[in-house]
Amino acid sequence: MPMIGWQEMIIILVIIMVILGPKKLPEVGKSLGKGIREFRKSTGEIKEQVTGVEKGPAETPRADAG
Repeated sequence: MPMIGWQEMIIILVIIMVILGPKKLPEVGKSLGKGIREFRKSTGEIKEQVTGVEKGPAETPRADAG
């Protein structure tokens, strides 16, 4: 499978900017960010269910003197 180079990425971004326009682009970016955030959250929850390990605050070591 061929990789996309930086020249192709620039062309794709320019085409997207022309199609969507400057006013619609921030909205698309915002919704894309929300979608990625939700995807990461759900995959994290699935990993927790599968492994049975929950992420919590880091435990600090106890300072027991002798």
